[in-house]
Amino acid sequence: MDRKDSTIPPGEEEDVVSSMYAHSVGVAAITPMRTKGFSDISGMILRDAPYNSRMMPFHTLGLEKLTQKEQDDILNAAAKSGRTKTRSDIAAMMARGFMDNGGDSTQQRVARKRQISSSDMITKFGYAPQLGYEDLRMAEAVVQHGTKREREASNISDMVMKEIIEEPPITKDLEEFEFTHVGLTSAEAARRIEQYGRNELPEKVTPKWLLFLRQFWAPMPIMIWIAILIEIGIQNFIDMMILLFIQFTNASISFYELNKAGNAVAALKSSLRPMATCKRDGAWSVMDATFLVPGDLVLLGSGSAIPADCRVNSSEIDVDQAALTGESLPVTFYKGDSCKMGSTVVRGEVNATVEFTGSDTFFGKTASLLAETKEHSHLQKILMHIMFILVGLSVTLCLINFIYLMAEGESLKESLSHTIVLLVASIPLAIEIVTNTTLAIGSKALSRHGAIVARLSAIEDLAGMSILCSDKTGTLTLNKMVLQEETPVYSPGENQESVLVYAALAAKWKEPPRDALDRLTLGSVNMDLLADYEQLDFLPFDPNIKRTEGTLRNKTTGAEFKTTKGAPHIILNLLNDSERDVKEDFEAHVAHFGEMGIRSMAIAKMDLKDGKNEWKMMGLLTFLDPPRPDTKQTIIDANKYGVNVKMITGDHLLIAKNTAKVLDMGDKIFDAENLPMLDPLTKQKPTDLGKTYGNLCLAADGFAQVFPEHKYLIVETLRELGYSVGMTGDGVNDAPALKRADVGIAVAGSTDAARAAAAIILTHEGLGTIIHGIVIAREIFSRISNFITYRVRSL
Repeated sequence: MDRKDSTIPPGEEEDVVSSMYAHSVGVAAITPMRTKGFSDISGMILRDAPYNSRMMPFHTLGLEKLTQKEQDDILNAAAKSGRTKTRSDIAAMMARGFMDNGGDSTQQRVARKRQISSSDMITKFGYAPQLGYEDLRMAEAVVQHGTKREREASNISDMVMKEIIEEPPITKDLEEFEFTHVGLTSAEAARRIEQYGRNELPEKVTPKWLLFLRQFWAPMPIMIWIAILIEIGIQNFIDMMILLFIQFTNASISFYELNKAGNAVAALKSSLRPMATCKRDGAWSVMDATFLVPGDLVLLGSGSAIPADCRVNSSEIDVDQAALTGESLPVTFYKGDSCKMGSTVVRGEVNATVEFTGSDTFFGKTASLLAETKEHSHLQKILMHIMFILVGLSVTLCLINFIYLMAEGESLKESLSHTIVLLVASIPLAIEIVTNTTLAIGSKALSRHGAIVARLSAIEDLAGMSILCSDKTGTLTLNKMVLQEETPVYSPGENQESVLVYAALAAKWKEPPRDALDRLTLGSVNMDLLADYEQLDFLPFDPNIKRTEGTLRNKTTGAEFKTTKGAPHIILNLLNDSERDVKEDFEAHVAHFGEMGIRSMAIAKMDLKDGKNEWKMMGLLTFLDPPRPDTKQTIIDANKYGVNVKMITGDHLLIAKNTAKVLDMGDKIFDAENLPMLDPLTKQKPTDLGKTYGNLCLAADGFAQVFPEHKYLIVETLRELGYSVGMTGDGVNDAPALKRADVGIAVAGSTDAARAAAAIILTHEGLGTIIHGIVIAREIFSRISNFITYRVRSL
């Protein structure tokens, strides 16, 4: 299996404009056979979304590949629409894929393919495979196209709705992936290891002794070295010893702080295990995992480590991803799912095909973004700026003093000795010691409030932080699905309690919950009500049917029946066509809850003894992950202190908008469609991030459905604009953004890699600790500022 990017899958080349602006172009625009012309594009692009023309800049990559005639054609077509197009508009259309530039379209398709690859995502326990986000996509589709009767009146087929709901772009990369069931030959494996390299994370290790020596080579230490040499020259050994003590004290403090911060790449590598069970030349053997290549067939069994990024060939396994996400509960992976290197199988046994190895794995991509930038902190820049000014003034005045003494007839030794004394006294050589000591004492105060400081200079950064990019799940919210009171029922005599019972009967209620939906259901139902039922058969979740089903017998009456739970549209399709009124009400309810960011799970029942074998809809269970009780007040306090809190989440856009609305965070929540991505080949960030995407990142109150690297690039964009940026995170995927932020904050329960990359580690949950830390940090910085002011004025 050659690992290569392919062209866009069949059916995906349909009009992109229609999917983005369907509200303005009508139903006909979603027809796959409809072909857009330049005049169609010019009539819709930006005119129907005036917001974009103000604050959504686009890059101009590929614009030069258009001929002048093609550009003129677009500009002429735009003039007919009543709005003058600019060259940036042409770039916008090319960036969105609105037209074929007639040149090398492979790179553009590779970039697009990069954005929809599920290998970039981590499946968490809170993600319910029975639902995915299909209930929310159904809500969006119903809002856009209407309920069943309204769609029939508009001639919109059920197939259109099915494609909208069931085929998100993230699953289309499976169409090009080639599963293997026989393994590779040794010769083919040798060829591929030459092509892809070994399955290991590259790491450039700097010896500790070299790190220590580097602390003596910086603007401030150099000034001290010069003073030491002069003291030696005039044989003033007492002052020389004092200066040496100051020099080594400063270096030791800096070296200690550097080592205490930890090595994020080393933390990543420490969670990996080197052995794998692989099939080569038709035989299974245990081998060093560093020699795995893409296309290898590996065995993933209970207790074994996942040696590379793999796709499950068939069946299912439960995987512990604590090293990736910090979650203690396992996640179930089904056929085609991408399980990541560094995880551990806790139940089941499957064959899997290696998809990525080494630097191309999720771990590898993360490690590539953790390189040291060797940038100075804001505090270091301030101190160096002060030192340069003071040294310049001191040298100038001391030189004048030296010339004056020589002119008065003093000896060279006396004049030089007197000048050196003045020079050493005028330069605040101990300013770094006093500053670091003050920060160290302040870090103790922060630790008492649940914030452990890994990098002392982060206290000053925290004091001056202007933007805080916060994760949603577990930071702004409880990270716990809570059942809502609203439970629409569609059969006489049913209520929330009875619907919960039917949902629990469609699960293995005597076993631990398998996913978030089982945990929600079994945690909410009255278990005593289940004692009257015997489970005769159980159909577990399967990606093909997307629901679970239980066959039950009532011990009291002897009645046998089936119950099922799953995504709303899946259960809805089980009903007969005669249930038109139920279907109409059902779709309206799903749309209503979806618009509010509330999730929905459908439950149906079939009586087996009446001979009809017809499914009847019982009801909808609604739930959401609510905000923490103190989050709203915390955000208000943050705004009062001049810190703008932005939500950055991988969750669905509707959920993010609802959370932002509840927390009064603003309504400018966008998806990741217009955000930049790393180059798929070089892994480098786009040029001019701040200039191109700055307005978008500043104007947004948050982003949803983001990939891990989006967080990194959002932070980088805001930093390029000159803002002091904080970032919260907990998983391996957050480590690059935590490392790049001025204030990387690892929340409670974070992975080792996240803690190693962060500057501040929280031991308490929620944002409250951060805001309290800002107050303490500003008090500490005020003390430092007062000392520096006093020291400068005393010269």
